Amino acid sequence: MTQLMGRPILEVPDELGGRPVLADLLAGVRTALVGLAAVGVPVLGLWVATPYADSDAAGATRLAGSLWLLGHGAPVLRGAADAPVTVSPLLLGLLVVVRLYRAGAGVASRRGLRSRWGGPVALWTGYCAVAAGVALHSAGAGLFRSRVLPDLLVVGLLAGLSTAAGVRSVEPAGAGAERLWERLPAGWRPTGGGSAVGRAVVAAGAGLVAAGALLVAGSAVLDALVGGGRGMALLGGGPAAVVGLLLLTVALLPNAVLWGAAYALGPGFEVGAGALVSPGGTGLGAVPEFPLFALLPQDGPGGWRLAVLLLPLLAGLVPAVLLGRAAAGRRGEPGGSAPWPPAATVVAALAAALLLGAGAALLGWSAGGALAAGRMAWLGPVPWWTGLAAAGWLAVVAVPGALLVRHRVLGPTAVGSADEVEGPDAVPVAPAAGAGARARLAVRVRRSALELRAGAYALVLRLSGQRPADPDHD
Repeated sequence: MTQLMGRPILEVPDELGGRPVLADLLAGVRTALVGLAAVGVPVLGLWVATPYADSDAAGATRLAGSLWLLGHGAPVLRGAADAPVTVSPLLLGLLVVVRLYRAGAGVASRRGLRSRWGGPVALWTGYCAVAAGVALHSAGAGLFRSRVLPDLLVVGLLAGLSTAAGVRSVEPAGAGAERLWERLPAGWRPTGGGSAVGRAVVAAGAGLVAAGALLVAGSAVLDALVGGGRGMALLGGGPAAVVGLLLLTVALLPNAVLWGAAYALGPGFEVGAGALVSPGGTGLGAVPEFPLFALLPQDGPGGWRLAVLLLPLLAGLVPAVLLGRAAAGRRGEPGGSAPWPPAATVVAALAAALLLGAGAALLGWSAGGALAAGRMAWLGPVPWWTGLAAAGWLAVVAVPGALLVRHRVLGPTAVGSADEVEGPDAVPVAPAAGAGARARLAVRVRRSALELRAGAYALVLRLSGQRPADPDHD
């Protein structure tokens, strides 16, 4: 009896269902309030420190709420002209995604015998309830105003995706990639290559982000040493204005890094209609006075700036090594795998390039947006060109690089046996004993031709709904 009376009223035994729905609902409210406080505390602090502020406390809270919604990617309106603002500070967006991801993972790990989405749905509902209140409050008069329905749709979508990713992280890793590989012919199938492709994509993305950060840091140093400190000259107007401008610059710094990555890839980015910044040349018009805009290169042809195109080449070296070592396999080791055929290595490298291109296009779109109507209707990378450039650079480097690393790891004596493919038309071909380099090259060319023919034949059969004939079956 004492043990029963000592149990908390809102808790039930873990084996019966974990925490109640109310606790998950409050977890969503708490997650939203923490993110809102991260924006609201600096804004209210600056409002208090600013002498002769022309707005009351309600105006300051509406500004904080609009900035919080903007961090989710939700559109807001600026000024009496209702100019659309969609450039989302990615630092705030990253904070939102991380908080929701961790909250979703925590709720999913404690769900007990409840339905899979019972806890996450309550978490999402609590978060969106806070967002609804913020959107309604921020719709009043002020420097920035929310658009209630579009803002709630964007916040709900981002919260749902982030929570679902957190829930999925506590589940056992699925075999979705392996099921896709199984649809390919035997000679084109990178067995167990899903994790290797994922690591290659992460490494390539990290390399491109590092390239963008290097360009931003280099531009800041050049501006301080050669450009006369144009960016620092804009930091005026009193201590409160300096602190506010610095905080806004830090919040937009991830956007600048992604713009730098798009610049390194070649397509560059736009700073308004007709203003393109790329290694091939820069044509700027009037741009807003902001420290990050002061780091933009001067108008004129690219010249020595074309050297930045070497950065994507360097960023593709690590993915090529990762894919090449995975293609070589671990034959002879406990639990080791057989080497991939050359065609399978090419497929894995191209899959990594396509995934990187899709991610680059998505990040390029999220890093840009509008500051107003008319000329400032779009700033940032062009998503499709950025994605195509990222995929193309990685394919150019990773395909030959992975094949070379695979050849070096296997060694010349093991390549011949590793290249043999079991397919419907595979013919065991091996160089004669004591054959020279020319004879071995001819054998490899012939084997590659047979593999291509067998792969094409099997692909045609699969597309037509037939199955390749089993050579061991009468």
